Amino acid sequence: MTTAVPEAMVEPAMRRALDLAASPGVPLGPNPRVGCVLLGPDGTRVAEGFHRGAGTPHAEVAALAEAGVAARGATAVVTLEPCNHVGRTGPCAQALIAAGVARVVYAQPDPNPVAAGGAQVLREAGVEVDMGLLEHEARAVNRAWTFALEHGRPYVTWKFATTLDGRSAAVDGTSRWISSRPARIDTHRLRAECDVMMVGTGTVAVDDPELTVRDEYDSVVPHQPLRVVVGERDLPADRRLFNDRAETLQLRTRDPRAALAELHALGRRHVFLEGGPTLAAAFLEAGLVDEVVVYVAPLLLGAGTSAVGDLGVSTIGDARTLTITDVTTLGEGAETNVRLTLVPARPEGS
Repeated sequence: MTTAVPEAMVEPAMRRALDLAASPGVPLGPNPRVGCVLLGPDGTRVAEGFHRGAGTPHAEVAALAEAGVAARGATAVVTLEPCNHVGRTGPCAQALIAAGVARVVYAQPDPNPVAAGGAQVLREAGVEVDMGLLEHEARAVNRAWTFALEHGRPYVTWKFATTLDGRSAAVDGTSRWISSRPARIDTHRLRAECDVMMVGTGTVAVDDPELTVRDEYDSVVPHQPLRVVVGERDLPADRRLFNDRAETLQLRTRDPRAALAELHALGRRHVFLEGGPTLAAAFLEAGLVDEVVVYVAPLLLGAGTSAVGDLGVSTIGDARTLTITDVTTLGEGAETNVRLTLVPARPEGS
């Protein structure tokens, strides 16, 4: 059965579905963000819905519940291929078929082998199916989740603050504050987009960070990210990351790949790496940094702790290459910092 919805009305519906998928307050982690809009045969919007987190109705089911009998003959415009999986909820493909939906237009194929296959089920039931509309935008909504499903490990963002001469701390160990207040607020914005904040045992011992989302971004996260400490040494029980503001997990390993494998098994999809130079160097050496965010302060120290540890580079030809994707100035006057966002060249197999 072919729907008569005007094609010119499908793309605006997909953009609305993408806005729904990106609704604030949705928990991050094992489930993707998904939005759905149902269009009647004349192109009018019948209903809409979005997924609100693990255990809640999927976007398609939420929209179908709102539409009721009006779903029969409708076009479902959804940001992700309808699932074909029975988990905490039933398969969306079967729900769309049972509701009598005539056509499904989805943006991104589902990279999860457990849930994929919904498009084929729909076609076999006589539903018209089209894919790929605004796929790039849909992947951006779930960039970390998509990466994790495709690569079998969490996406890693390494964030650090540095002086103009590449120092993260002075000779006496002091480092608060290299970054400006506007830069620190921006860091909390980025923390709120991740489901893991990671440091090494050395950072915990020296800096005693709390590792929580704060400032105005505290109110936009339904759950604080998991605080993860990587390293084998025992930690004092009075460290701030052992308070009750968020969960804390210590991974007693020095192997970045093993740490990421354990977090992936726990359903964690985006690691915000805030560890010191040793942990950062270990992740870089393993080819496990996917994005770098650095706040550069207009300061010169001349000596002190380097922002990253030894990478085994002895000649300029072996220097690690990164591509700048964004340059933003934060703050004014003495509070000015420059935020650089970069993507490292990825070694084969990482």
